[in-house]
Order: sequence, then structure tokens, then C-alpha cells
Amino acid sequence: MNCDRIAPAYRWLEYAAFGCALERRRLRYLGELAQARRALVLGDGDGRFLARLVRACPAQVDYVDLSPRMLELARRRAAAERVRYWVGDARVLSWPGEEYDLIATHFFLDCFDDRDAPLLIERIARAARPGAVWILSEFRQPPAGWRAMWAAVWLRTLYWFFGIATGLATRRLVDHRPLLRAHGFRLEREETAWFGLLASELWRRGDYGTRQEKFAASSTLPEPL
Repeated sequence: MNCDRIAPAYRWLEYAAFGCALERRRLRYLGELAQARRALVLGDGDGRFLARLVRACPAQVDYVDLSPRMLELARRRAAAERVRYWVGDARVLSWPGEEYDLIATHFFLDCFDDRDAPLLIERIARAARPGAVWILSEFRQPPAGWRAMWAAVWLRTLYWFFGIATGLATRRLVDHRPLLRAHGFRLEREETAWFGLLASELWRRGDYGTRQEKFAASSTLPEPL
């Protein structure tokens, strides 16, 4: 989704709806990332997570967002020479095979439907080294009870708003967890908030070379901006 129309106000819209809850989800596992050396950050928007990441670890970062205005906000906020920026659609961009030991996707996978999400996760997984960490924050639909009804109202409202503001076509969550497991990641840590509506997760990829053929790089990123 392209957030150019709402980029200047995005931070304040988020705070008005959720306070600092989404920011806490993004930063929940930041302390686990001090050893990262190569990171791929997708859809971080205005760069609040990116700015904290470059202060927390020495990683060289490739940063991708579909919105040029959001990317420019992130560039100004992070102000780090070791970040390379691309405006692009993650569904068509490719990355070098087994390049990254850290993947970060915060409130990003919920933008993709059940046709695009499996292909996107496969594309990202090809870029992850054995042992790579994938941290993510997402909305979640609790399975039953009043929490499920409460979350469903929030999710319908959010998809309606972003459909109008950004043209987002997706209207429901896709469960990313079996897709990550299918590509050799295992869930090591998770924490939920807001009565189960919000979740932070830390996944780690196993040494999959003995279990399946290693992925080959399909292409490399274009020149950064």
C-alpha cells in the first residue's frame, strides 16, 4: 500500500488510534538484535523502527517501502550512511540469496492477501541466511469470545480506512505463521497485547541445508535511491 497521501500525518493517526501500542510491538525484540550484520527492513513506513535499529546494532540495512514520502521521512529520521533505500513493491523486488541475518516486517504482512502472501514470504525467505532472525509485529484475530468480536470490529475499521486512504485492496488477515514454518523458520518468542489484537514475534531460521535444496538467488536489488 502506498501511504503518500497520509505520510505527514501517519504517526499522529497511529497515536490517536493506538497510543504507543504499535510502537511497543515494533520495539519489543530490539534488544535481541545487537549481533545483526545485514538487515532487510520492509514496509517500516516513516522509519521510527529503523531509527532505533541503527542505534541498537551495527547492521548494514536495506530498507524498502512503496511510498516515496514515507521513505523520505525514514531517511531523515534514521540519518545513517549504512542504510540503503529503495522505493519498490516487495512483491516484485528480489534480493540476493542467503544475504541477510535479520528480516524485519512490522504491520506489513497484513497488507497482502492469500494469493500474494505465500509468494512474498517465499521471496523474502530466499534472502535469509541459515540462523537468520525474522522479527515481525502484526494484527491478529483471536479465535473466539468477546476478544474475537472486538478484534473483528477493529480489523474491519482499519481495512476500511486504509482502503480509502491508500487504495489497499486486502480486506482480511492471512495467517503468516504456517507460511514461515514452511520455509524453515521456527517461532522462538511471541507476546500479545490489546486483548490479543496485537502481536510481536521473533522467528529463527534453522540450518535447512540438510533438509532441502538451498534457494538460489534469482536477482539482486536495483541501484538504491
